Amino acid sequence: MRKRLATQQYQQLHLIGEEQVPYVVTQSRGSSLKVYTKESLIEELKKIRDMGWILNARPGNSGGVGNTLEDLLGIEENNLPIPNATEWELKCQRANTTSLMTLFHMEPSPRALRFVPRVFLPLYGWPHQEAGGRYGTEELSFRQTISGNQRSDRGFMVMVDRSQGKVLVSFDASAVDPRHKEWLDSVAERVGLGELDPQPYWGFEDLRNKAGTKLLNCFYVQAETKREGRQEFFRYSNILILQGFNINGLLSGIEQGYVYVDFDARSGHNHGTKFRLRQDQFPLLYSHRTEI
Repeated sequence: MRKRLATQQYQQLHLIGEEQVPYVVTQSRGSSLKVYTKESLIEELKKIRDMGWILNARPGNSGGVGNTLEDLLGIEENNLPIPNATEWELKCQRANTTSLMTLFHMEPSPRALRFVPRVFLPLYGWPHQEAGGRYGTEELSFRQTISGNQRSDRGFMVMVDRSQGKVLVSFDASAVDPRHKEWLDSVAERVGLGELDPQPYWGFEDLRNKAGTKLLNCFYVQAETKREGRQEFFRYSNILILQGFNINGLLSGIEQGYVYVDFDARSGHNHGTKFRLRQDQFPLLYSHRTEI
């Protein structure tokens, strides 16, 4: 069964470089898939753009903007296993959205320390909101979404150190909101109120390698939206070709506050550390941006 990433609102497909027009592949169960070349997909997207306002084909589905485009293109699967294909993604989102999308998961270094479960949780964690109920009375939480342009209410932020080639996590006790005084006093007892030592980090090259495997070249489509009564309509008006992941775009996004690092851990489980992005800034992660 196809998994729909409704919160990110994008679809994936493969393109065949040798063919010049869309063609149909018959699957073993008798269903068919339309396969596009880069050139034929561009032409099809132009046609869809020229159609103007299009009724949401999936009302009630938060991913309807991507699902409707998928239906218009005749894409039955969001990841087509075509041999010898050049991989591209088709990403679609509502215009002017500032919601966050997950770029990738990546734990900080030094990896051997397992920093989140062994340092952040026991030394900087706070009582989980369901401690004593769903979880044990000693259950701790470390859930923080932090950026590089300001500190969180618990004093954490990420800092881009270009001289060392690292993105570092920093703690400043003086920036902690007064409402967290009890927690801060507990941190003072557990570990002290100085800077993190060692500071967890992500190396630039590690980030480049990780992001390079996740952020493929893509066709990026933004849709205007409007409502008429209970019906929603999309106009797929902005189409970009994005090529070549740009590490400087990611680093600048951290510094400017539209790329975030999201920690989500409790004593019993680390849900993973995520790099997240404001969706409207997605094209800035690429070296080459071509408007169709």
